[in-house]
Amino acid sequence: MPDLMVDFIISLDGYAAAEGWPGFWGMEGPEYLGWVSSGPEYEHTALMGATTYRLMSGFAARSPDDPGFAELNALPKVVFSSTLEAPLSWANTELVDGDAVEAVRDLKQSSPRPLRTIGSLTLCRSLLRAGLVDRFRVVVFPVITGATGRERIFDGYPDVALDLVESRTFDGRLQLLEYVPTVLDGPPGADR
Repeated sequence: MPDLMVDFIISLDGYAAAEGWPGFWGMEGPEYLGWVSSGPEYEHTALMGATTYRLMSGFAARSPDDPGFAELNALPKVVFSSTLEAPLSWANTELVDGDAVEAVRDLKQSSPRPLRTIGSLTLCRSLLRAGLVDRFRVVVFPVITGATGRERIFDGYPDVALDLVESRTFDGRLQLLEYVPTVLDGPPGADR
């Protein structure tokens, strides 16, 4: 059965983006970009919601020769949405308009490839709550965007214990942290 990884890039204070800041907060370096565009990072099926699909497919359409998007264009992608209509314009993309949790349960049984989310905060929360997430990975960028940050990653999440299984530093400043998550019913040691 393939693993499902939730995969985010975040500011130190837990935001997915910040108003007026460039992608990667302008802090991506050659080591990180090399890792992002390497082969093993593109051997999965990408899962996303409608908002992420609109954003990423737009980037891909405007930058078809960008090496990062060439690999992403080739990936099999599944979009969960009740607002989009098939056929979707982004190559290798399947639309699922039913229950995302049930569809991902089925994918975990039948997919020949690992599964990984792209953005899609609401989708990731639902999959984590349902106990479907096998790995939780964040790349932390060394910036605090308290005044301009938007899309707080962890708001609305259940309580989750995280067991660190991998860590790495890119370009002397970006931290990759990969965990096995366990959704908790309450604080550890609390009477239930």
